[in-house]
Amino acid sequence: MRSVLLRLALVCGAIAASLVTVPVSASAQSSAQSSAAAHNPVVFVHGWAGADWNWNPLMDDFVADGWRRDRLFSWSYDWSLSNVTIAQRLAAKVDRVLAETGASHVDIVAHSMGSLSSRWYIKFLGGQDKVDNWISLAGPNHGTILSSACSWVLASCRDMKIGSDFLDALNDGDETPGDVHYRTLWSWCDEFITPDSSVILAGADNVRVGCVEHAYFLISGQISQRVRDYLR
Repeated sequence: MRSVLLRLALVCGAIAASLVTVPVSASAQSSAQSSAAAHNPVVFVHGWAGADWNWNPLMDDFVADGWRRDRLFSWSYDWSLSNVTIAQRLAAKVDRVLAETGASHVDIVAHSMGSLSSRWYIKFLGGQDKVDNWISLAGPNHGTILSSACSWVLASCRDMKIGSDFLDALNDGDETPGDVHYRTLWSWCDEFITPDSSVILAGADNVRVGCVEHAYFLISGQISQRVRDYLR
C-alpha cells in the first residue's frame, strides 16, 4: 500500500510540474463561470490510507473544464476509524458545504473505501435528501479479501472484510436507495479490490473501464473525463 501511495505521489508531482497556464478571454471566463454556477458542489472522499491531496489532479481537471474551484471540496479524515464514524463526519462536512455554497444538493465522488462511508451516509444519515449524484471509483462495495491483512487491528479494515457486519448492514435490502444517481467505475485489473465484481451495486450504472490500477483511478485521464461528463 505504501509503495502504491508513493508511486501516486510521484505521478501527481509530475503532472503538477507539467501544467501550463493558458490565457482565457474575458468572454470565455464569463461563460465558464456561468456554466460552473449550475454545477452542484462536489465533495471528494478519499480512500484507505489516503488524504485530501489525492484529489488534486482530478480537481485541476474540473477547474480546467469550467468548474469553479470554490465548489470543489476535498477533505482528510482518520481512515483508521470505522466507516460509520467516518460517515458521521462526512455528514457534517456536507452540511458545511451546503451552508457555505447555498446549494441544496451536493455530488459525491469517492475512491476506494470512501465509497463505503459515503454510502452509509446516504443510506442511514439523511444523505438521500442532500446528494444528487454518487460516483464510486474502485470501491470495495462488497468487500475485498485483502482487508484480512489489517482487519485484526483496524476498524476500517474489518469493515471491508467480505461478510462483515458493516457490509451486511450496508448492503441489506436496497443497495442504491432514494433518488440519488448511483454510478460505479471498476477495473478488471484492480490489484486491491478482489474480487473485481465487489464494486458493482444493484441499481447502479456499473461501468467497466478497462485496465486501470487502483491508485491510478485518481490520475487517469479517461476516468477524469468520465466523472466530469457524468456530473455535467
